[in-house]
Amino acid sequence: MKILVLHGPNLGRLGVRDPAHYGVRTLAEIDALLQSRGAELGLQVQSFQSNAEGALIDYLELEAPTARGIIINPGALTHYGLSLRDALESIHLPIVEVHLSNIYTREEFRHRSVVAPVVTGQISGFGWRSYLCALELVAQLVAETGQTHN
Repeated sequence: MKILVLHGPNLGRLGVRDPAHYGVRTLAEIDALLQSRGAELGLQVQSFQSNAEGALIDYLELEAPTARGIIINPGALTHYGLSLRDALESIHLPIVEVHLSNIYTREEFRHRSVVAPVVTGQISGFGWRSYLCALELVAQLVAETGQTHN
């Protein structure tokens, strides 16, 4: 059972970028944790990071047809990535939006997610643990509801 994990702009700089908000773990470390926990759950976790919205959409178009769920941290695209939003809306799978920091306690512009209305749910503010929580939830949603979304 394949689960896609997408990381948006600037997430490749985790570990060095603003550790007070994003923590000290690197993206490679987070992906390794997801791989390990995914294996324990019987899941194949496939991760992809890009700073380009179009690349994330291309990846979704290529990989979503054979996936059972999606975890996405859209990064700054959370607030303005309408093309990414439209791509996610067309995918009928459990989708969990993830943020390392609590976007609702930060600057006002971060409080709005254009992605939230088209995903199954959102986890925000638990650092790298947000991803692991999302993986657990996606696994449960897939087991309970199959490939339905929203």
